[in-house]
Amino acid sequence: MRTTTACIIWLLSLTAQGFAGEPPKSEVPLFDGLGTHSRKIETKDSKAQKYFDQGLMFMFAYNHDEAARALRQAAALDPDSAMANWGIALASGMNYNDPSFTPEKAKVAAEALCKAREKAKGESKANQALIEALAARYPNPAPKERADAEKAYSEAMKAVWEKFPQDADVGALYAESLMNLRPWDLWNEDGKPQPETPDILRTLEAVLKLDAAHPLANHLSIHSLEASPDPGKADAAAEALRGKHPALGHLLHMPSHIDIRRGRWQQALEANRLAIDADNKYQKTVPEQGFYRLYMAHNFHMLTFAAVMQGQSELALQTIREMIAAVPQEWVAVKENAAIADGFVAMPLEVLKRFGRWDEVLKEPEPPEIFPIARAMRHYNRGVAFAAKGKVEDAREAQASFRAAVNNVPEDATFSNNKARDLLAIAEQVLAGEILFREGKLKEAIAALEKGVANEDKLRYSEPPDWFVPARHSLGAILLRDKQAEAAEKVYREDLRRWPDNGWSLHGLAQTLEMLGK
Repeated sequence: MRTTTACIIWLLSLTAQGFAGEPPKSEVPLFDGLGTHSRKIETKDSKAQKYFDQGLMFMFAYNHDEAARALRQAAALDPDSAMANWGIALASGMNYNDPSFTPEKAKVAAEALCKAREKAKGESKANQALIEALAARYPNPAPKERADAEKAYSEAMKAVWEKFPQDADVGALYAESLMNLRPWDLWNEDGKPQPETPDILRTLEAVLKLDAAHPLANHLSIHSLEASPDPGKADAAAEALRGKHPALGHLLHMPSHIDIRRGRWQQALEANRLAIDADNKYQKTVPEQGFYRLYMAHNFHMLTFAAVMQGQSELALQTIREMIAAVPQEWVAVKENAAIADGFVAMPLEVLKRFGRWDEVLKEPEPPEIFPIARAMRHYNRGVAFAAKGKVEDAREAQASFRAAVNNVPEDATFSNNKARDLLAIAEQVLAGEILFREGKLKEAIAALEKGVANEDKLRYSEPPDWFVPARHSLGAILLRDKQAEAAEKVYREDLRRWPDNGWSLHGLAQTLEMLGK
């Protein structure tokens, strides 16, 4: 009774209306191709169990909106299901790629958690412990800093894992709670792990000893190792997911995060083609994708990068244009969404520049004012194109326009995992280097490009990289033109260390070795 009363008081204090807590208006489809992973819950309704498992798999595949739909369907079929409500509450929280926790989500999480705790008595001890751990994530009253609640939840999950060390789901969820404390920041620039990272790796290793095919553990293993000095340690995780869950586009895509770090460009292409096909089928069944739309676009982005590194210009350009065209105009009309899409709008220009299609670069129209990053990048690419065509005065004019456009980019604007201003600083140096080179000022050009490389190396890890065309490619080429073959060799070898077997640096390295007589 105390729990019920406390929940009522808590829910009354949350005035926002639940955005996703109501029962589904029509029956949610059951999907084939999710794999065989299952977690037993207390229910007399076999269909509720199926929907719970579906919700769990969509959570493991980072489609939290679809997970919530399946879990609400499970709760509708079995109103006494504690774990269906646990899942709804879990899916409502922040995650590795979405830090948001709105008042609407808070109300849904609170309501579902209350129901889960009230109905938990018949559940297994491990499931009861999972439910109680969520109480640390959604405390009443809520802390001023969301990070405090996430830290408390992770500590609670650690205790659950210590109590149930043979439960692979528990271990994977504990590892995820640790990763959510530091999204996309598990390794320092010098290759050393962040404080939480060793525990994450140990936990995932233990989970995969229990269940080598565990979908969440393999997913998280890739994310936890992709930025490390040795991404090859995640090869087994990549293979465990490759092609194994044909209805889950994001899990089909995930091996490409390691493929790209390992120079397996064709496999990266194929993984993202499979993911795009899966998501196209999913979209026909579920027209409203919510946040998952960003994951769908990510497949195109990754495929484009792999195609660029293979030298496949037509495939790269077609893919990136398809990505931009697929973004609904009504979605972009929302200011916050336009800010997310901004940097991506300039990607076709980056592809055209990479392949030296200068006339096409110059024909690209100016993006709308709602995309200040893309507008600045257009001037940058035009400057590079004019310089390449020997039109130095036009290049200088484009450089001035670029600098003016940078002033219109908000200081707090971001593109993926990095600040927009940090990316534009690289553009400033690369453009300066290209112009100085055409003016015959080789030393100054090399110095500018070296600054660009240094700035690029300081970026936060993201995949594909937020600076799409490595600055080392330009630096190596100009060093070669200046007959500095030994310096060029170092540049190309370092680029190949970062991006193994990419054709651009292999070609540059071959030229340097020929010049050196090696």
